Amino acid sequence: MAAPRRLFFFNAGLLRQARLRRILSLAGHELHLGLPGPEDGVVVWGRSPYAARGEAVARRRGVPLFRLEDAFLRSVRPGRVDKDGPLGVFLDTGVHFDASQPTALEAALNAPADPALLARARTGIARLRALELSKYNDFDPDAPLPPPGFVLVVDQVKGDASLRHCGAGADVFDRMLAAARTENPGARIVIKTHPETAAGLRPGHLTGAEMIAGGSPWRLLERAARVYTVSSQLGFEAILTGHRPRVFGAPFYAGWGLSEDEIALPRRTGRPTAEHLFAAAMIQTPLWYDPCRDRLCSFEEAVDQLEAETRVWREDRHGHIATGMRLWKRGRLQAVFGRHAPLRFRPDPVRAAAEAAATGTSLLVWAGKEPPGLHAPMIRRVEDGFLRSRGLGAELVPPLSLVADDAGIYYDPTRESRLERLILAPPPPGAQERIMRLVARLTEGGLSKYNLGGNLPDLPEGHRILVPGQVEDDASLRLGGGTVRRNADLLRAARTAHPGAILVYKPHPDVEAGLRPGAIDAAEADVVATQADAMALILACDEVWTMTSLLGFEALLRGRPVTCLGAPFYAGWGLTTDLHPPPPRRAPRPLWQVAHAALITYPRYYDPVSRRPCPTEVVVDRLQQGNLPKPCMGNRLLAKAQGAFASRAHLWRQ
Repeated sequence: MAAPRRLFFFNAGLLRQARLRRILSLAGHELHLGLPGPEDGVVVWGRSPYAARGEAVARRRGVPLFRLEDAFLRSVRPGRVDKDGPLGVFLDTGVHFDASQPTALEAALNAPADPALLARARTGIARLRALELSKYNDFDPDAPLPPPGFVLVVDQVKGDASLRHCGAGADVFDRMLAAARTENPGARIVIKTHPETAAGLRPGHLTGAEMIAGGSPWRLLERAARVYTVSSQLGFEAILTGHRPRVFGAPFYAGWGLSEDEIALPRRTGRPTAEHLFAAAMIQTPLWYDPCRDRLCSFEEAVDQLEAETRVWREDRHGHIATGMRLWKRGRLQAVFGRHAPLRFRPDPVRAAAEAAATGTSLLVWAGKEPPGLHAPMIRRVEDGFLRSRGLGAELVPPLSLVADDAGIYYDPTRESRLERLILAPPPPGAQERIMRLVARLTEGGLSKYNLGGNLPDLPEGHRILVPGQVEDDASLRLGGGTVRRNADLLRAARTAHPGAILVYKPHPDVEAGLRPGAIDAAEADVVATQADAMALILACDEVWTMTSLLGFEALLRGRPVTCLGAPFYAGWGLTTDLHPPPPRRAPRPLWQVAHAALITYPRYYDPVSRRPCPTEVVVDRLQQGNLPKPCMGNRLLAKAQGAFASRAHLWRQ
């Protein structure tokens, strides 16, 4: 049954939960206080104690009753401590954990499955397992787990509505634990506590055996020999990992032939596969919400968002010491890396490293400011990402993406970087389809690192070679430039190799603006494309010759051959003509895999509109729409103040 447009509510929770109200509004519903009319409905939260008020009004007024409940990917932290609200909800006449009445989820499982939906489900299952995402995600995926072969018994919190309405008796947890011991004599019994119990929010039922609170639920299930549950979501995830769990209640996943059930559920006549179960529970029936773009979204987009938010929690929850950061950058750095624990900025890198070692936190250092021999337990080198902004960093435009590399840094080929490891690693499920969609948007929208726009000059006919100039004191040239590290030498090399070609020289934007060194007279060039649109130039030229410029990577994305005289991050994978030997640790990889690592998994993205971590696609939206913050006067004053202070300090040291 479709819910009416006007829904009346009778508990304060919906007044406090702005996101729930917004999800319902986007789904076409209006929330009201008062008494419903004959064309209206009543909405309550699941089977909570406060739902009785709305249930009574719906009965008296003869209008339909609808129940809200969290979807199975909710948030990073449990609802009792998370202030933002869920990423998804169910809105239905029933509730998934109560088998006493039918639900839309049950109807979807009794119906035939669509093959396209099952394909999405297979990718979705694989992706959640690879990303280690569950309903709540404030666990350490690297936490130690018992060796394989144990029997897993899943505990739940006392007094939860899912237990009161799952058809199990008061002694069900004792009976379940006893059954696990009886049916698996001599086996190691491991009890998985609920996240809210582990956080000290609500007590569980089981004690007296080996307890495990943290760690990835997916890895835990992969190691378990058998799984016992009453109605926990881990029973659902157990099915997705290939188990046939023993189920002592009547949750949504019981009664379909995928579990060993204590309670008979004759109404559930379908025999779905695990993929069909996932499709119904995760794709068909929930309402998913995108908090950055403030709209309803697909399951896959909800996963994108939860992946971004969970990554931030996992990497930043212990806090960071930061050094080598310019004053004007600190606001954005705090927003990106200080969401869960404020950054502590320290000017002296040696003292910052010592403090990081003493406190057990990681050290963030701006990559170009890392002094030789710096030691800390974990050093993450920070740099701008490859979809940075609409405007130059040298003009104090804050970045939309940053990388924090715990191995090296992408522009330094003398040592391995995290980006290289990501390129060499097996890509996550669905990676190729996602990056192909993203690259299509970038190329169709003419998007690049800085997105400065500009004109396209008249170009002579002939074989055109785009030669991008660079900032000549840039670290990428100093560390990876090979024997050619000057713009004039790059032009001469291109002319020597192609004496009859049309050389189109594009000065670097920072050099054009007079902010960085590298200006030349470009005598070897046939065209000097000043103030030109770099992406339009790539499409207008037949190939690109570069030292280490990012324009080489952007040209590869647009199907142009690229010759490298240095060793940028995109060289050495069999995609470029490399005149300077790339690191031998690199091996041939398809372009989509290099692009996926560089644009999706390596950087972290920040949405300045919602002020949240976000997936790459949100930043692409912002760059296309242009609703981005401009450099503020405060940034300029901070930059000038730090520059003046640094100059005076240099004089004192002389």
